[in-house]
Amino acid sequence: MRIALLVNPVSGRRHGERIAGHAALRLNEAGHDVQVVQGHDASTSRESLKHAIDRGLDAVVVVGGDGALHGVLDLLADSKLVFGLLPAGTGNDTARTLGIPVKDDDAALDVILRGNTRRMDLADVDGTFVATVVASGFDSKVNERANAMTWPRGNMRYNIAIVTELSKFEPLDFTITLEPDTPDERTLTRKAMLVAVGNGPSFGGGLRICEGARVDDGLLDVAVINPVSKTKLIRVFPKLYKGTHVTLPEFELHRVRSVRLHSADIVAYGDGERLGELPRTIRVRPGALQVFVP
Repeated sequence: MRIALLVNPVSGRRHGERIAGHAALRLNEAGHDVQVVQGHDASTSRESLKHAIDRGLDAVVVVGGDGALHGVLDLLADSKLVFGLLPAGTGNDTARTLGIPVKDDDAALDVILRGNTRRMDLADVDGTFVATVVASGFDSKVNERANAMTWPRGNMRYNIAIVTELSKFEPLDFTITLEPDTPDERTLTRKAMLVAVGNGPSFGGGLRICEGARVDDGLLDVAVINPVSKTKLIRVFPKLYKGTHVTLPEFELHRVRSVRLHSADIVAYGDGERLGELPRTIRVRPGALQVFVP
């Protein structure tokens, strides 16, 4: 098998290069033709991968996290290429959803060596593919604030952004146009803390906002958290890691093939990456990606 190893050198505090080197050795020993693709940044890595695909590949293995995968989804979707993932990011929500070990490099590589595959859906956000969750509302406001900060680094910056944003956050006006699995559309107009559209259940390193979402059911899960007090929002936040927030009366879920979100001056994020301001239309692309899985 002709395999390209796409390396994000800064993933997981620069563990990507080490993981890729070890993976290349094992894959070569197993008889595969391996090419390591790595640029100085995401743009040059992407161009190098495009050239490798043009020359002929059977599989692309991303060594990185959800962001690294997000940057090349359009090159892999609806193609004959098989996608593999060696988790080396900070979130790794795609890996968790697919059952790929996130703390054992060799176990993750064993998944690829065994060669078992399945197809998974993707979310299509006005032409941009997303593997995990499209988020908008309080969480995207936190991301915007964190991205504008130059200090501190790491998770502490995100925590400070949460506290700062929470101090002045008010529920947002959303218009949500649902296209359920029927010929009819429904439009919901309401205030909400956030609206998330999940191809899979989690984002942000294990926040299971769309608990129960499946990546192979041909549907998207639209999760709405209706207005809660700031005190309750702080209490609710830890529940997202277990998915137990779904029992709260403020939680609302719709399963659809497509949805259009609008809220003034709110930015959408997908796979942890900035997609741009709403409105955005999100459609499911059933079975768009063939993946190595346990």
